Amino acid sequence: MVDQIDAMDRKILGELQRDASQSLDEIARKVGSSKTPVWNRIRKMKEGGVIGQQTVILDPESLGLEACFFVLVRTNAHEAGWQEKFLKVLQKRPEVLEAHRLAGEIDYILKVRVKNARAYDEFYQALIKEVTIYNVTALLSMEEIKSTTELPL
Repeated sequence: MVDQIDAMDRKILGELQRDASQSLDEIARKVGSSKTPVWNRIRKMKEGGVIGQQTVILDPESLGLEACFFVLVRTNAHEAGWQEKFLKVLQKRPEVLEAHRLAGEIDYILKVRVKNARAYDEFYQALIKEVTIYNVTALLSMEEIKSTTELPL
């Protein structure tokens, strides 16, 4: 599908990334097209998997989730069974916003959003009860400098 995305598709995607609640008329006007071709392009990109789930972005602090921790996880268990269990545990935890498997000395990094340090400790205690972890380092974000869901087009 990547080969088939042209400049007009990229303009449409840019508009959708900025504000997916815009009407088709608004998007068409901004990209210099008409409504039907824009709708057809959006439909094709959805069918092709370029456009996934549409959602809204909530303000975590407004919801009382003021603490963001980046959690570095090292394991000495690299067998498939451990990894499968670890991934299932992460999937069940709503506090885990992102989880990445890394190359290098750290095996995983998690982005965890909670109310405060006490809530993080509760998350941590629950995590280590469910799965054996060699080492965990939690880093508290003091300030979010940049956060975006917009991909470079």
